[in-house]
Amino acid sequence: MKFKHSHSLAFLAFAFFISSCIGKKDEIHLFNGKDLGGWVNHGEEKWYVENGELICESGPAAQYGYLSTVDFYDDFELTLDFKQEANGNSGVFIRSTVDGTKVSGWQVEVAPPGNNTGGIYESYGRGWLIQPDPEKDKALKMGEWNTMKIRVEGASVTSWLNGTEMVHLVDEKIGEGKGAIALQIHDGGGIKVHWRNITLKKLGE
Repeated sequence: MKFKHSHSLAFLAFAFFISSCIGKKDEIHLFNGKDLGGWVNHGEEKWYVENGELICESGPAAQYGYLSTVDFYDDFELTLDFKQEANGNSGVFIRSTVDGTKVSGWQVEVAPPGNNTGGIYESYGRGWLIQPDPEKDKALKMGEWNTMKIRVEGASVTSWLNGTEMVHLVDEKIGEGKGAIALQIHDGGGIKVHWRNITLKKLGE
């Protein structure tokens, strides 16, 4: 009996190892922790890598700035960590394109407390599509690392902040969208945000 039991445990351990490897293989690391390879800088604001972190910071012009992926992504689950310094008004864009510093697409908000982090905003269009319930704002840890997850599948978008579901939206226009993932620096100056662990898993493959 002990012999069979040990073989069963060994088999379960092997199966878990294989499933773990498959899960990791499916992940795409959008940020390599070393440089801005795979990304395109739009505008004059600062984007740089320091201590394995991707940092965005307002430049002298204090205008909008974007860092977008070279590749376009349709259906995916994106997970990333961010930490805000001072005015951390930023965001994560999905299925978006950038012309100069004008972005066409949808932003999952990253902002200081009381400013709808996790909500979805359509730039140069309909504006706010959905905002989180105010009590969910307590999920945000200003000045500390936060984990955001964004799931985009067809016309459906869901955002989570530190394990709390912030919003869920079904929108036909988003469902028709095509574009990249992009990080934002808001205009106005004084903004600095740290990013790390930016990973993506494609859905439906």
